[in-house]
Amino acid sequence: MTLDLDGARERFEESTDFTIGLEEEFAILDPGTLELVHRYEEVKAECDRDEVLAESAAGELIASEIEIRSGRAERFVEAVAAQQDRRDRLFALVASMGLALGSMGTHPWASYLDQTIIDTPHYNRLRQELGYVAQRNNTWSLHVHVGVRGADRAIAVCDRLRELLPPLLALSANSPFLDRRDTGLASVRSEIFTRTFPRCGVPSPFVDWDTYKGFVEMLERTNSVIESTQLWWSVRPHHSFGTVEVRICDAQTRGDEASALAGMIVACIAQTAIDLDERGAEAWVPQADREVEENLWRAIRYGAGGKMIDFQAGKEVETRAVFERLLAWTEPARTSLGIDVALPKSNGAERARAELRTGASLEDVYRAAVAETARTYAPGRVAG
Repeated sequence: MTLDLDGARERFEESTDFTIGLEEEFAILDPGTLELVHRYEEVKAECDRDEVLAESAAGELIASEIEIRSGRAERFVEAVAAQQDRRDRLFALVASMGLALGSMGTHPWASYLDQTIIDTPHYNRLRQELGYVAQRNNTWSLHVHVGVRGADRAIAVCDRLRELLPPLLALSANSPFLDRRDTGLASVRSEIFTRTFPRCGVPSPFVDWDTYKGFVEMLERTNSVIESTQLWWSVRPHHSFGTVEVRICDAQTRGDEASALAGMIVACIAQTAIDLDERGAEAWVPQADREVEENLWRAIRYGAGGKMIDFQAGKEVETRAVFERLLAWTEPARTSLGIDVALPKSNGAERARAELRTGASLEDVYRAAVAETARTYAPGRVAG
């Protein structure tokens, strides 16, 4: 990928509204010990023998991780069906190699010091440029792409999505454990990734494409970036696809919850675009950076069980009440796009902590999560 900003603008101008692409990241594990294993190259080689996985399986920096992508779909139900086929194939392939896949935002005890970076020119360059930061990033997440027609409109959607990132993270929170301990956070993955990588976390609002283009061109002139994938913001315009990409969420332990979370993200992006078309960008003012960051910290710390600040009302509200507001607000988009979202009563972080409180060990909790991932991501293909 390059910083062809004029080409990127053309892709957005020609993009189709509300096409969908899903990306899910998994840890590659030894099924006996549950330790991370650096087997990406071997798994990818086997994936390349499968016509579908050859195009949809990819690496993400560390050699103990693999990602699968649904590809572009016209409707959400089609994206979920495509991703399910890829899940089935990947889980069956990995099991045949004597391996397992895990799906939480972090591994509860694996040390980042033991991780290796995938040996490609791209990732070797990142290792050299980022140093410790690249080595530290043993985390897993869920990414969602939604087509948005028009470059200025896509930037406006990204600006509006900034204030929705905290509740989306809270809903997805699934990384309470690190270094063999309960961190006290709902999403320690966010502290590892969004707080250490450059050009990460919540971007300031850009307002329009020309302002965005000017900033990115400045980064290029000053030798900060050479390709668009170095813009790691939690919501960003994707130059190659003409999509708005949301990257804030932890990987989900349950496959059905990953699909529901993706549906909520698609609905938020689509409803934002619809609102912009009906009322214009002047109908709302982008939330201040410090306000978004305040709620983001609450999402990181307390997840779905905490409270957020309603800055317009000047008071706290239950985070689960914010979820209900999102459901009500996105109803027109969900109805139009055929998206049925059933939010869980508790998310991954809450369930993991509840198991720990029963006296289960950290290893027991993670083993149960790995089994649940196999059972719900690829039912019928891999024994739970």
